[in-house]
Parts: sequence; C-alpha cells; structure tokens
Amino acid sequence: MTTGTRAYVSRLAGLTVFDPNGDRVGKVRDVVVALRVGSAPPQALGLVVEVIGRRRIFVPMGRVTAVDPGAVMLGSGTLNLKRFEQRPGETLVLGELLDRTVRIAESGRSAHVVDAALEQTRTGDWVLSRLAVQEPGRLGRRGQLHQLAWNEVTGLSLPQTGQGAETLIATYRELNAADLAHALQDLPIKRRHEVAEALDDERLADVLGELPEADQITILGTLDEDRAADVLEVMDPDDAADLLAELSTIDRNRLLELMAPDEAEPVRQLLKYSEDTAGGMMTSEPVILSPDATVAEALARVRDPELTPALASQVYVCRPPSATPTGRYVGLAHIQRLLREPPSSLVSGCLDDLDPLRPEAPLGEVTRYFATYNLVAAPVVDAQGRLVGAVSVDDVLDHLLPDDWRERARRG
Repeated sequence: MTTGTRAYVSRLAGLTVFDPNGDRVGKVRDVVVALRVGSAPPQALGLVVEVIGRRRIFVPMGRVTAVDPGAVMLGSGTLNLKRFEQRPGETLVLGELLDRTVRIAESGRSAHVVDAALEQTRTGDWVLSRLAVQEPGRLGRRGQLHQLAWNEVTGLSLPQTGQGAETLIATYRELNAADLAHALQDLPIKRRHEVAEALDDERLADVLGELPEADQITILGTLDEDRAADVLEVMDPDDAADLLAELSTIDRNRLLELMAPDEAEPVRQLLKYSEDTAGGMMTSEPVILSPDATVAEALARVRDPELTPALASQVYVCRPPSATPTGRYVGLAHIQRLLREPPSSLVSGCLDDLDPLRPEAPLGEVTRYFATYNLVAAPVVDAQGRLVGAVSVDDVLDHLLPDDWRERARRG
C-alpha cells in the first residue's frame, strides 16, 4: 500500500520521480535510513534515484512532497547530481534490510523481513515505522505474515551474516540484466555476493556478462566450483571464453573439466583465438540452417527469445554438419529479405554473396567490414570454408570501448 503519509519500500522501487514542473527526474532504486539506538524507528534520510546515464544520486527526504501509487513528487530546489556514495552509519533498506532475520518480540519466534513502511510524522520527517515479516513455512507452505511496529521486532541493530536474498531479488525481478548488474555494483560487497549466490544460473549468467571483468572474476570466485561451472555452461560461449581467459591456467582448465563436454568444447575453441580478432569476438552459436530449409523454418528459428537482436537479424546456410565448425559455408540470408519471400521458398535462394570474415581478422578489419556493409552481425569462416561462428555488433563495440566503460557508465 502507498499513501501520502505511508509508503512500503518495495512498492517505491521503480517509481518515477517528478520535479515540481512535472518533468521526469529518474526512478527510485532504494531508500537510505539511519538506524538509531534502542527501539526508536530509523529516520529516512533520502532516496537513491537513478537518473539518465544510470547514475545514482541522493535525494533528501525533505525534498519529497508526495508519494503517490504511481509516482514520487519533489518540491522546488536544486538537485545534487553527484553520484551517490553510501556513508558510514547509513543503511539501504532494499539492499541491506530486506531478508534480514529478526525475532518477533511477543512470541520469540524468528522471521525474515519482506518489506518496510516509511511513514511521515507530524513534524514532516519520514521514519521506518513498520515492518512486514514472515515466519518460516512448513511442508512447502508460506509462513505466517505479520505487520509489526519497528519496536515489536529485535535483531536489526547490528550487521548480520548469512542473510538471505529472496525478497531483494523479487524486488529486482523487472530489471534487465544490465540494470541488475548496476544495482549489484551499488550494494555492499557482502550483500552483492549473497544476491549472486541466490540468483538462478541463467539470471546470474546474464548479469555476469554485463559486469566489468574484475567483478565477474570476484563473483565467480565466491561460488563453489560445481556452481561456477553450471553458470559458465549457460553463458554465451563467447562471454564464458572471455571470462575464463582472465583466470589462471589451472583454474581455467579445472572449470572446463567440470563443464559438460558439449558445453565446454565451443568455449575451448574460442579460447584458441586472440581476443582482439574476429575469432576472439565471435559467438559459436549463430542460427545455422541446411540448404533445403524453407523461409518458414528460418523465421521460426529467429523467434527464439534467447537470441540477441543482432544474431536474430540473419541466418547462415551451411552443408552438414550444422554445429560449428560446420560443413561448407554457403551464404547468409537477412531476415528483412526473408520477410518478403513466400514461406515455402528455400532460404538458399535468398542468399547474400558477401565475403565472410576470417577468424584471424583484426579488430580494425572487423570494424571496417561492419561499417562498409551496414551489418549488425557477420559470419566467420575458417580456411577450410567452414562456418566457425558469427561476430555481432555489440561484441565489436565492447572491444572498441575502453576496458572500464561499464564502470564509467555506472559512475556517470
């Protein structure tokens, strides 16, 4: 529930913030509070608001004039656009309080925090007045949910180890992988690792692909080896190869051995190429069809939601076998062209005659190739005429930008 004087923090997350003129400022990402001695409810200091460029700034609660179900309104004044940096004594409600284990004072039973309510006092200050806590469930059922005043629970005064992350992950469920990666980087290190541990393999794999290499290595190192291998298996082979290339030879080989052989082999092949060549940038899993495939089959294949827009822009026709490295490469067909053809037509009759890239082509040659032919993806063919992969424009941009571009974007 959200009203003008009380707002549950999980409902605040993602709300749009507007200035007095009705112009959009950004979106709420967290609430900053100051825990106090004894049972006094924490005072809300301000909001963490994500503005353009994914920069997170601090907006004092004194600037908030209204909290409506669909928006947060600010009063007049100048915003400080300096990037938010958490100070000693400050606590993030979503990042650090949700999922904390507490004890219900009346019954003595344990529970975990699933939400917290901000309430405006008569003086105009905002405090964290109430908590929603849930007892452990039994036999697969949810435990009892309680709405309690701050002073009706104990256990929030000191930092806690072994904190869960389910409620925080539920709060972040609408974020795409890039935004979730940014949110993770703004959490305390301990909390970041707890959230990474609780994410499912596919979600964690997507997030790792959006993090700087140093953070990827750190998070992967906090997982046990079997879990790390599972996450690498569901990553795109080129992302997994880039990550493994940063590890020591011993660690790299150990993780490759733990991966399923059919998942590890494409990664091993990619690791043979220098990272600044077409072979080092490509993915080994483009859409590959046989010469007798129809347009209808091609269009059905590119509807796969797991494909990136770049890889879904074209299909590659090859002789069997169809796994990379394939049989002889025949050509590529652009989806825009296929959309204008009868569904029963053969894809092999709609091919483009562009010369493919070689795996050893350096970054400069790859960049010129994309610019010359206005492509978002390009085939890579070896000396034997076999398709070994495809380079997408996002991979090219990733290599053209500075190594720390993700960190720069996060810091604005």
